Amino acid sequence: MRAITGEARHGEEAGAFSAQAFAARIADVGHDGVSADRGDHLLNAELASDLDQMVTAGKMRDAAVLVPVVDRGPEATMLLTLRNASMRKHSGQIAFPGGAIDPGDGTAEHAALREAHEEIGLAADRTELLGRLPRYLTTTGYSITPVLAILRPPFDLVANPDEVADVFEVPLSFLMDPRNHRRESRVWEGRERSYYTMPYQERFIWGVTAGIIRTLYERLYA
Repeated sequence: MRAITGEARHGEEAGAFSAQAFAARIADVGHDGVSADRGDHLLNAELASDLDQMVTAGKMRDAAVLVPVVDRGPEATMLLTLRNASMRKHSGQIAFPGGAIDPGDGTAEHAALREAHEEIGLAADRTELLGRLPRYLTTTGYSITPVLAILRPPFDLVANPDEVADVFEVPLSFLMDPRNHRRESRVWEGRERSYYTMPYQERFIWGVTAGIIRTLYERLYA
């Protein structure tokens, strides 16, 4: 992972939402605060004790996702996937490429790249790793490390039909605009749960994916 110098500080030269400006913001912020966990409990304070107990008892499974920003000139995009409707968990939902960290992975970065290759055929040599976001804890028992990266076109993607129904891109400027972040709620397992949604055209981004995007906004763009 190379060090990023802030050559395009906050995008004044390359565009506020270019990949270069994205990298410069990460370099400016550094790694302070990455150890402060985020998660479902931030919008649902009553879940904090449940998550604490799961962490203390070692019941959280480590996972990693790749948060890929595609270098599209002055208007970068974020690459997302639509999970296959036949998947056992989170079927039909929008997600980042990623999954559980296997014993042989060694690092969250390796796991995120491996999963991205398995799910959408992304070659690691088209990917520039920039850093991490704080872990995102879920009440379904996952401790997710979001790995930030820039994707350099051209690249060929082939979705694994067993896992991914579609791969698409959303403008980074849309996702980093808080006016597009909605807070909604519903009753799940007898409790009212709040979560973020970010509807874009016919896509409905919500849940953990929207929570990670919101964390990215708060860390880099707020």
